[in-house]
Amino acid sequence: MRLARVSPHPLGCMITSIPEVRYTAYVQDDTIGSRAPEGPMPLYIMLSSLSETGRQVLRKLPGSIRKVNAEVGRMGVRVIAQYAVLGPYDFVTVLEAPDNETVSRVSVELGARGSVQMMTMPAIPVDDFISRLASRPRRGSARRRR
Repeated sequence: MRLARVSPHPLGCMITSIPEVRYTAYVQDDTIGSRAPEGPMPLYIMLSSLSETGRQVLRKLPGSIRKVNAEVGRMGVRVIAQYAVLGPYDFVTVLEAPDNETVSRVSVELGARGSVQMMTMPAIPVDDFISRLASRPRRGSARRRR
């Protein structure tokens, strides 16, 4: 069964302080088989826009995207999915990383190549988001009696 077949984005982005969100992900890939989670892993969405240099490299060597996937993996980040898109961004990439520092390292290493501008954001699965909202006490709903 194939749940995800992905290619990485060839370049990184700069990350400022972002909150870390934990979730559990199950991914299956043809090349590695089933993967049981080792614990909750944060999920990140990376939006990428290629520079002129990046477009030239991609045009000459489209397979270089897969080579970068291996590099990203060696840095401790897993590319879950990637899509080429139309509009202000060229790629939308879904990443799984153990923490913000690891994603930042990928950003610095790949971003130093100068072929892309990227924005990376933490992602919260909707079910986790809803349950966190539902479990929070509501402000103003319970008033103190004197």
